[in-house]
Amino acid sequence: MRFYRQKNYDQRRRASGFSLLELLVVVLVVMVVAAIAIPNILLAVSNIRLRASAGDLAGLIQEARILAAKNNTPYVVLYGTNNGAQIAYIRDPRNGLGNFVIGEPMMQFSGSTVPATGAPTGSGGQPSVYVLAGDSGTGSYDNTNTLGYTGRGLPCNYDTTTIPATCNTPAAKYFAYYMSGTRVGSGGAGWAAVIVTKGGRTKIVTWNGNAWN
Repeated sequence: MRFYRQKNYDQRRRASGFSLLELLVVVLVVMVVAAIAIPNILLAVSNIRLRASAGDLAGLIQEARILAAKNNTPYVVLYGTNNGAQIAYIRDPRNGLGNFVIGEPMMQFSGSTVPATGAPTGSGGQPSVYVLAGDSGTGSYDNTNTLGYTGRGLPCNYDTTTIPATCNTPAAKYFAYYMSGTRVGSGGAGWAAVIVTKGGRTKIVTWNGNAWN
């Protein structure tokens, strides 16, 4: 009878599992991959939330236009809060321009996305102001103005500085409603805007770091 001790020993050694060095190499590779992938995933999620908020705001703006034309009365789009969350909502200005009232059409901004205080400055990490190609007006209305719709469903700058408030059409300029959001891992804020042309068409644009698209 023959004994193959060396062969049995080698088989047991191969079946004994991974060595500590091998495990450390695997852990190191996983950590490197995670360090690369996680910031990109967080950035993608932030961008999705930003664009989702822009899409919801664009939908709300179109709803205001439909309500104005359907009821043959002006409607405006306002910003505010509801239970601590940033929102935009539709208001019949005959009821005043106060805080949000339960039952009014509204949308809530997603995640860290919030309405901007006005147009971006183009400095300090902010993008340049969006310019609508082919528009005959000079400049644009922004978040410091109140977007309204006449009873015919045409956009206007709802001006509360006049008595009574005016909502003349056609609007002298197009509207650009800006919003920004913190982007984890990117080192800066993301920007998006809802554009409303003087004819009432709506589109969404986002800042890619170099241009609006």
